[in-house]
Amino acid sequence: MVQFVKGRGVGSNARSRFDSWGREKDLDHHEQQRTSEEPEELIPRRATEVRLVEARSILSYNDSPDLGFEQSINPYQGCEHGCVYCYARPSHAYLGMSPGLDFETKIQAKTNAAALLRKELSRPAYRPSLIALGANTDPYQPAERELRITRSVLEVLADFNAPVSITTKSALVTRDLDILAKMAAKGLARVNMSLATVNPTLARIMDPRANAPHRRLRAITELSQAGVPVSVFASPMIPAVNDRELESILEAAAGAGATSASMIVLRLPLEVRDLFVEWLNEHFPDRAAHVMSLVRQMRGGADYDSNFGTRMRGTGQYAALLRQRFEMAVRRLGLLRRHDALDTALFRVPGSLPPDAQASLFEA
Repeated sequence: MVQFVKGRGVGSNARSRFDSWGREKDLDHHEQQRTSEEPEELIPRRATEVRLVEARSILSYNDSPDLGFEQSINPYQGCEHGCVYCYARPSHAYLGMSPGLDFETKIQAKTNAAALLRKELSRPAYRPSLIALGANTDPYQPAERELRITRSVLEVLADFNAPVSITTKSALVTRDLDILAKMAAKGLARVNMSLATVNPTLARIMDPRANAPHRRLRAITELSQAGVPVSVFASPMIPAVNDRELESILEAAAGAGATSASMIVLRLPLEVRDLFVEWLNEHFPDRAAHVMSLVRQMRGGADYDSNFGTRMRGTGQYAALLRQRFEMAVRRLGLLRRHDALDTALFRVPGSLPPDAQASLFEA
């Protein structure tokens, strides 16, 4: 039997596809790693461990056609917010840890992120483009309050006039308004506030250690009033769980000051699928089978479809209806502003001549 603990998103330390590497008990922290012979109910309650690490690089690159960025920065690996549906959970397997409880209790913080970023942006071969901050895990999760790694990254981006798009579920982002407001005034910054529900009870189940919906909405207002463009990410839409709230989420965000919106349907890659089914059976046993049936209707009969173009939107009548509702709501609420293009023309390495000055030297 899976044992769920209050304040955590999942109930088990699901074995990853790399478990053949082997595991050992961590006696120093009184933690018991489950093997195939150990029952899941023996998994103890866990405190959050934040491990300070030095990364070898900080900029990640992707060529996915359905993402609006080519470069990203993740100051942390793992995320204490504990959202069971997080598509980033499988990435913890590459660290030799579980996408289950390990993902939300064993966090790696890249203490040299700012120094690495300054070095990478200074390379002569670097070509500026929009940088997504927090594309994999939340850059403003609880550890950031003390460690301030994300803030140090923003300071570097501001020094270089490098455009940034931040995705978060935390009101802590407003702490850095002194940096973000100045960047936004140059067309260099925007924030995407993820909000899957406005129901505080459901939020405690879906996002157990993220800020409550009303705090995120208040953060949208503070950001907007400071001149920072905000988009609301009404995601993920989970059939028969939070999809009925789609219009309410968009209305609340528009009222708070958001000027654009997006929506992604539930994604269940790799280990996330089994963790999500456990979560459904724990919190929604009366409709778990129905939810998964609707998920399959959006995925061509499968639990997940990883194909570009459809992995975010889904297919079939149910997904089409969700998309139609979303498009009608954003038109009605005026959430149509496009925030895709942030200015790269201002980028320059601190201490170097601006592009117009360099041009005039060559002309002379």
